[in-house]
Amino acid sequence: MKSPNHTTSVPLASLLSTFSVAVMLSACGGQSSSTSSTATQQAAPAAIATATTTFDLVSPVPQGLDGQQIAKPAFYLAPVELSAPSNVDAYNNDASASKAPALHRVPEHMRGFAMRGATLQQMQAAQQSGVVPDAAGKPAASTGVVTTYTPAQIRAAYSLPSLPTTAAMTAAQAAALGAGQTIYIVDAYNDPNVIAELAAFNTHFGLMGCTTVNMPASTKLPLAAAPTTGCQFSVVYSSAAGTLTSASPANDAGWATEIALDVEWAHATAPMARIILIEAPDASSTSFSGAISLANAMGPGAVSMSFGAPEGSWMAAMDSLFATANMTYLAATGDNGTGVSWPSASSRVLAVGGTTLNYSGTATAARSETAWSNTGGGVSAYVAAPSYQSSSVPGMGTKSNRGVADVAFNGDPNSGQYVAIINAGSSAVSWVSAGGTSLSTPQWAGIIAIANAQRALSGKAAVGAPHATLYSQIAQNASAYSSTFLDVTSGSDGSCARCSARVGYDEVTGLGTPNVVSMLSVLSGATSVAVAPVVTPATINGLTTTPLSFTVSVAASNAVTYSLTGAPSGMTINSSGAVTWATPAAGNYAVTVNAKDNVNGLSGSGVYTVKITVPAAPVVPVTTVNGQVGKALSATVPITAVDPITVSLTGAPAGLSISNAGVFAWATPVAGTYSVTVLATDTVTKLVGKGIVTIVIAQTPPPTITGATINGTVGTALSFTPTVSASNPITYTLSGAPSGMVISAAGVVTWATPVQGSYTVTLTAKDSKTGLSGTGVFSVVIAAKTVAGPVITATTMTGVAGKPLSGTITITDKAATSMQVSITGMPMGVSFSPAGLVIGVLWSSPVTGTYNVTVTATDNTGATAKLVVPITIAVH
Repeated sequence: MKSPNHTTSVPLASLLSTFSVAVMLSACGGQSSSTSSTATQQAAPAAIATATTTFDLVSPVPQGLDGQQIAKPAFYLAPVELSAPSNVDAYNNDASASKAPALHRVPEHMRGFAMRGATLQQMQAAQQSGVVPDAAGKPAASTGVVTTYTPAQIRAAYSLPSLPTTAAMTAAQAAALGAGQTIYIVDAYNDPNVIAELAAFNTHFGLMGCTTVNMPASTKLPLAAAPTTGCQFSVVYSSAAGTLTSASPANDAGWATEIALDVEWAHATAPMARIILIEAPDASSTSFSGAISLANAMGPGAVSMSFGAPEGSWMAAMDSLFATANMTYLAATGDNGTGVSWPSASSRVLAVGGTTLNYSGTATAARSETAWSNTGGGVSAYVAAPSYQSSSVPGMGTKSNRGVADVAFNGDPNSGQYVAIINAGSSAVSWVSAGGTSLSTPQWAGIIAIANAQRALSGKAAVGAPHATLYSQIAQNASAYSSTFLDVTSGSDGSCARCSARVGYDEVTGLGTPNVVSMLSVLSGATSVAVAPVVTPATINGLTTTPLSFTVSVAASNAVTYSLTGAPSGMTINSSGAVTWATPAAGNYAVTVNAKDNVNGLSGSGVYTVKITVPAAPVVPVTTVNGQVGKALSATVPITAVDPITVSLTGAPAGLSISNAGVFAWATPVAGTYSVTVLATDTVTKLVGKGIVTIVIAQTPPPTITGATINGTVGTALSFTPTVSASNPITYTLSGAPSGMVISAAGVVTWATPVQGSYTVTLTAKDSKTGLSGTGVFSVVIAAKTVAGPVITATTMTGVAGKPLSGTITITDKAATSMQVSITGMPMGVSFSPAGLVIGVLWSSPVTGTYNVTVTATDNTGATAKLVVPITIAVH
C-alpha cells in the first residue's frame, strides 16, 4: 500500500484520441500509470487533444494501522550457505535415512550473525564482505558446527510412515501420505520462485512432484475435494477482506524464505496432500484475518500459520476465525524465547514449539531432544485456561490462563533441515539450514493431514481441533502418552520458574514431540485409548449455620468410585458423587476429589475449594432518598442479606412504610427532611442489621426550559421540540414569535413557511397544578436556501513558450464524498497529478497560443459544475 501523499500523473500526449483514462485515487494512494513524452516547441499552436481524461476523486482520509498488529515470520537460518546436499535420495527416497546428518562448519566471522529472520541475501552479503551487521538484540549463532537433516532422516527420526518404493500404491499407503487432504499455508507477501523451489526440493530428495493448479479470483468456493492420486500445489492471493484476488502481493525476501520452508516441509511430511499457499497482502493482523477466512471458505483442512504478533486484548475479537468445523489451526509459538504471541495463544489453535534434535541415523539409536533455547512459550495474559488443560494432565498443575505451547517438533537451526531457496530475479538454487517454530508448524500440519486421510478411509470426520484427544485421551493415559509422545524434559527458553522443560506438560515444549506412527493410530481412530475420568475443579461456598451439600462434576467413560483427600472432619462423598457436611466449620479447605474408573482402573482428580463463612447480619446501607411534594414516593433500600428478612422502621413520619423487599412507599409526602432507622431481621439467624436513611422531600419546583439556537432554511418547514422539565402537566405560550410560528399542547413548535431572518422567541411553560411558570429563550435563525454541488476553481495559467507551466484545479463540495471530474480541450503535452480533490496541471514545454480547457465535475449526489479554464502561452 502506498502512502496517502502518492499522486497519479497521466500525460495527455500519451493518450489515443479514441480512449479515456480512468484513475481511482483512495486514501492509501493510487496505482501509478505514467509514460514519457517530449513536447517539441512549435511556432503554430499545439494540437488540441481530443481525448477526455477522467478522474474519480475521493477526499483524502488519513490511514494507519490503528487497532492492527504486525506479525513476524518465525524462522531462523543457520549462518552458513550450504553446498547442495547429497543426491542419494533422488534415486532411493529413503537412502539417507540410515546415514548420519550432514555437519557444516560455520566460518569464524559468521558466528556473530543474527539468525532470526535472516535471509539468504543477507547471509551471502556478510559472507562475501566479511562484515557481519550488528545483531541488534537478535540471537546470533552460538556454535561453530551446524547439523542439517534431510526429509528421509526426519521421517526416520520421528517415525513417520515410510514412503512407497513404487508408484503403484494402495489406498492405505496413499492415506499415509495425506492423499485427499488439504494443507493451507498462510503467509504474507509473495515468493515469486516458490514453485521452482518446491520442484528443486522434490527432485533432490526423491519426493513426489506436485502439479501446479491455477486458481483465478473467480474460483467458486468451497473447493472440490483434493485428489487422492497425487499432489497438487496452488498459490492464491487473499484480499484483506478474505476473498480471492488477482493482485499479487509485493515480494519480501524474509517472507519469501518463510514461504519456501513452510511449503517444502509441509510437502515433505505429507507428500500427497494438496497444498494451497495463501499469500496475504501484508503482515497486519487484518490481512492475516482475511487469509484465514479465505482458508475457512475453501473447505476442510489444516491451516499452518508460521508467524506471530504480540498478544493483547484485541485477540478476543478475532478468535471466531478458528471456529470453523473440520478445520485444524496450527501456529508457531515464536522464536524470541519466553513469551506468548497470536495466533498460537488462542485455545482453538494448536501451538507448536521447537526443540533441538539429536538423531544419528542408526537403527538402534532413537532420537533425543531438548527444548530449543529460543522457542516461544509461557502463560497467556489474556486467554483463560481451556478445559483440556486440566490438573489431571501430568505436569500441568492448576492454571487460570492458557499455557503455550501444546506440542513441539525440531526447530533449532543448528539441528536444522534443508530448504531450497532461489533469490528473486535468479534461477540458481541455494541451500540453507533452516529452523524456528515456523519449521515445526507445517510438519505438524502434515501429521494432521495424514490423520484426516486415514480417518476418511474409515468414514470418520476430520480431526478438527485435536486438543481434547492430545490432552485427555493421550496425556492422561500413561501408556498412551509414552508411546505417542517423546516427553522432552530438559532445556529451557528463559530463566523464569516455568521456562524449563520438565516431566509431563511444560510451557516450553507442551506435551512433547510426536512418535508419528503411534500418534496417527490415535488421531485416526484406529487405536482406542482408555480415558481417565476428568474431575472439573470448582469453588463451593457455604455457611456455618447451614448443612453443606453439592455434587462433583466428573466426565468418565464408565462408572467410577469416589474418594476425598484433604477433606475436613465430617465431610463425606457417596457413590453418586454427592458431597455432604452436616455441621460445616468456618475456614477455607482444598479438597481433592478422586474418581477411579471401575473398568480401566484409571483415576482422575480435581481440587474443590470449599469456603465456609460465619453468617453476617443483614446490611442496611446509610443512604439518602429524595422526593417532592405532590408526587408519591417510591424508593428501594439495597439491603444485603443471606437469608429472607423482615424489614421495619423507627422514627418514620406518618404515612411512610417499607416492605420486606426494602421498598419505601409514601402516598402524600410532606416537605421536610426526616431521619429514619431501617431495621432488617434475618428470619433464619435472627440477626438484625440497621441503617439510617435520610428522606428529603422538596417543594415542587417550577418548570424549567432549556434555551437553544434553532437553525432553519427559507422554504423548508421548521419544527422543533424544546427541552422542558416539569413535575406536572403544563401549558405552553409563545411571545416574540414571528407570524405563522405556533406551539402545540405537546410543546412542539412549528413554522410552515419560515422567513429569512433572526428571531428571539420566549417560551413560557405553566404548571397546571401549582401555577408556577418557567421560561426559556430561543434564537431562531432562518438562512437563505443554498444550492449544493461542486465548486471548481483554478489558478491563472499564463506562461511563456518553452518554459514549464504549472497550476492547479481545485474542486470543493461540502455535501459530497466523491465525484467524477472530466477535462477536455487540454493541448498535447499537458499532464495531470490528482491528489485528493486537487488536480495538479503541468505543461513541461508550452507552445504559443490560447487554449480553453473545459472542466466538468459531477458529485455522487448528481450535482454538476463546469468551468472553462483559459491557458495563455506567449512568445518568448
